[in-house]
Amino acid sequence: MIQYRRLGKSDLQIAPLIFGGNVFGWTVDENKSFELLDVFSAGGFNCVDTADSYSRWVPGNKGGESETIIGKWMKQKGNREKIIISTKVGSDMGQGHKDVSKKYILNAVEDSLTRLQTNYIDLYQTHWDNEATPVEETLEAYDMLVKQGKVKWIGASNLSPERLAASLAASKKHNYPVYQTLQPEYNLYDREKFEKDYQPICEQHNLSVINYYALASGFLSGKYRSEADLGKSKRGGGVKKYLNERGFRILSALDKVAASHHTTRASVAIAWLIKQPIVAAPIASATSIEQLNALMAAATLQISSEALTELNESSAW
Repeated sequence: MIQYRRLGKSDLQIAPLIFGGNVFGWTVDENKSFELLDVFSAGGFNCVDTADSYSRWVPGNKGGESETIIGKWMKQKGNREKIIISTKVGSDMGQGHKDVSKKYILNAVEDSLTRLQTNYIDLYQTHWDNEATPVEETLEAYDMLVKQGKVKWIGASNLSPERLAASLAASKKHNYPVYQTLQPEYNLYDREKFEKDYQPICEQHNLSVINYYALASGFLSGKYRSEADLGKSKRGGGVKKYLNERGFRILSALDKVAASHHTTRASVAIAWLIKQPIVAAPIASATSIEQLNALMAAATLQISSEALTELNESSAW
């Protein structure tokens, strides 16, 4: 049975796995995207994460492809009220720099709403920061959008710990909307930066973590074990940094736990994240039904305390 979790102090209740929409319009086309989203929602999962910039990096794309596909899918299914949409703003969309100015956000949200074919966004997140813009200006834009009903709640992604803390202080001082979530890079391999610099802030302010790179670009699925494996997918190049003693130690622990629990390494790696008290839901993407099933299985996987200890120790920094 899937246990839903509350994001921060918001009224958003989500299943403990978020579909990462970065693959829509990139490694999966519209038809396949619809198929994956159908299976995901049929499994009781209700949150999809995207961004205005997905997938601008693909030759011929201009950004917004992922939001457009999600919008078409919700329109076709008539399920907007059942789906929690988290999207982001601030990425370079061709202007040559990251932008979190008030003017920019107020324009960008209209584009996202149009692509998503909706009149509100459940969770609107600061994707990237531009430290030339005062945090108060960014929050003032969100304040206007919340008052207009276009945005329900706000979250943060790639802010420095200092700017995150400053934003939370500014929200309190000026009675602006408060970040309810943080979307950091966090997985069994990449633990140190989050646990050292961000976790204390999240705990102090009751921010829910919805982390990205939950499978370390696919490394934790176990399919990359040598440099010869890096050509297996379009994302293989990002995995090279994990091919070291610590990475292999983590894979070895995943192999052992997956075998003893009769499941996949991906399921175990996601289940480890779901077990972290600070994590509301990891974000993970899939390009096949088989991959998606492995991810969804993690939501109900009961990992033994011995296995958790083994994973914690093998990945300790």
